[in-house]
Amino acid sequence: MTLTSAIIPFLMSDSVTKRQELLHLLRRGRYTARELAEQLDLPERDVEAHLPHVLRSIAHDPRLTFLLEPSTCGACGFRFRTRTRLTRPGRCPRCRSEDISSPRFGITEMEPRKA
Repeated sequence: MTLTSAIIPFLMSDSVTKRQELLHLLRRGRYTARELAEQLDLPERDVEAHLPHVLRSIAHDPRLTFLLEPSTCGACGFRFRTRTRLTRPGRCPRCRSEDISSPRFGITEMEPRKA
């Protein structure tokens, strides 16, 4: 199933906002800001600006967890595990390379506990 075919039924409603579409996409898998921007027909910077709002929205639901797969340096393999910004870093602190992968984002939903 492609990303586009997964969201088509959801997008049939005219009252869906870009943030709601973004939330829906993030629940389907892990994507870079560029991949999300292509699907939402938005600039990549706009998607990056929406992500903190998505984080605040899901913070109210204990079943949802925001996933952040950190950026990695292509030259030395350094992983940006402690980075809190949601944008791609410009340069590796270890080797100064600019060959940095984009972070990937997603949302998982935990199963409700059975009593």
